[in-house]
Amino acid sequence: MTDQPPAQPDNPLVRFVDIQKSYDGVTLVVKSLNLEVARGEFLTMLGPSGSGKTTCLMMLAGFEPATHGEIYLNQVGINKVAPHKRGIGMVFQNYALFPHMTVSENLAFPLEVRGLGKPEREDKVTRALDMVRLGGFGDRRPAQLSGGQQQRVAVARSLVFDPDLVLMDEPLGALDKNLREQMQYEIKHIHENLGLTVVYVTHDQSEALTMSNRIAVFDDGVIQQCAPPEVLYEKPENAFCANFIGENNRLRGEVVEDLGDSVKVAVDDGAGDGDAGGRNIVAALKVKVDGVGGRATLSLRPERVVVSPPENSLPNIFEARAEELIYLGDHIRTRFTVCGHDDFIVKIPNSAAHAHLREGETVHIGWSAEDCRALDPSD
Repeated sequence: MTDQPPAQPDNPLVRFVDIQKSYDGVTLVVKSLNLEVARGEFLTMLGPSGSGKTTCLMMLAGFEPATHGEIYLNQVGINKVAPHKRGIGMVFQNYALFPHMTVSENLAFPLEVRGLGKPEREDKVTRALDMVRLGGFGDRRPAQLSGGQQQRVAVARSLVFDPDLVLMDEPLGALDKNLREQMQYEIKHIHENLGLTVVYVTHDQSEALTMSNRIAVFDDGVIQQCAPPEVLYEKPENAFCANFIGENNRLRGEVVEDLGDSVKVAVDDGAGDGDAGGRNIVAALKVKVDGVGGRATLSLRPERVVVSPPENSLPNIFEARAEELIYLGDHIRTRFTVCGHDDFIVKIPNSAAHAHLREGETVHIGWSAEDCRALDPSD
């Protein structure tokens, strides 16, 4: 796990201040964005298509103007600074390499534009290729390289002129799964070794969790939550973040008791032991609910559920029927019917005593109130 930079740095490298963006003068695709990026931080902008994350990156790069607000780089407003004068490295999904140039010539190009002499260019190109483990590939052309090698060249080109900031827009989207995972670690290690500041855009949650110091989760032009990966996963602040980051069981219902830090929720559509019209009553951590009578979404990670817990050992214990078991090596992904819902997922470690559960078998499952978060109603 990488060290966590301060959430609100005293001397941030990047600041978005009251940024808005509209393409038609009516609809805002980015709504009053305020965000700071610390020096040396790896910040990922994560969200579904159309959430505003790429637009934010393009405004920071200078390829799109902000409709309102100011973007600062090194404490200097850059709204009116041309993209090529911002000193920012860029990596795109399509690599954007010049096919008629060799690898070394591709890397030397941004140095030539900046007026560096040939000896200095050659030194920087050699150093950048060594960073991405392509030291012997300088004379090849992009067409002679694999997809992963081309992406390494694109990363090296973004680093060759020692930029203060590197922006990456879905850079691994065109790679297959194994290459993508390998490149995630390579980029992560380059960031750590060089102390780079990186702003990264992706819709891939696992990619964001693997690489980032902090993740800004976007939806509908607004940051829903910005936090380190473990905080986003363990402590989502709303139902959107809980559903978007990692696998998540959702139970919807009505708050029937407010206990201050916790609540009790009568879960919809369940025929069970509950005392609210036959509904099951679930105890949960109170995070974002309106109080008694309000609707709530309960969020519970599959790995937090215990199969066959000792009697009275947990506040939430319910009878469950195993509907489907999928062997995934290190764990058994089991779909249960519980509280009237047939899509409740539990991850059972392969070493656990209940790894040999059979389809159709009825057992009890349980979870703590602290692991079950009561959040806002969601669709």
